[in-house]
Amino acid sequence: MPYPHSQGFATEPLSGRHRRNWAVGLLLVAALLFGAAQAAPAISGAAKGAAIGGYDPVAYFTTDKPAKGDPTITHEWNGATWQFASEEHRALFIAEPEKYAPQYGGYCAYAASLNRVAEGDAKRWKIVDGKLYLNNNFIAHKLWQTDLSGNLEDSERNWDGVRAKIEAKD
Repeated sequence: MPYPHSQGFATEPLSGRHRRNWAVGLLLVAALLFGAAQAAPAISGAAKGAAIGGYDPVAYFTTDKPAKGDPTITHEWNGATWQFASEEHRALFIAEPEKYAPQYGGYCAYAASLNRVAEGDAKRWKIVDGKLYLNNNFIAHKLWQTDLSGNLEDSERNWDGVRAKIEAKD
């Protein structure tokens, strides 16, 4: 039943989960608007020198934690320089880059679910079904995980448009 004081905006109250997501989402959108103003390469962090901020993408899978790469152990792939903590990690990446490279070019998975662009933070990560995903910050990471399957579905649906926004900024 509609609230008598509602003026066509809401007919039922927001549930606790939706109210929380809405409020935190507003904060995230504000952060994304301020962070998305600069030109972005196809791979997150590449314009600043190294993909995903110089972190080793293989380390997430082999050590279950992020590790900074060595700037002397690199590989060029997909228009970006990737750094690795060891020659072994570099060899694994060269053999199967799609297995180890983060989804969405290392851009924020939660932002992609909202059809937005935001850099990924190598310290805000999760492996889902054998794929590495990064998020922009603590709030985005937590929100993304509140509805993981729904947000992944939204990210996949939105990715072509998000990628077009990234490429348009180059």
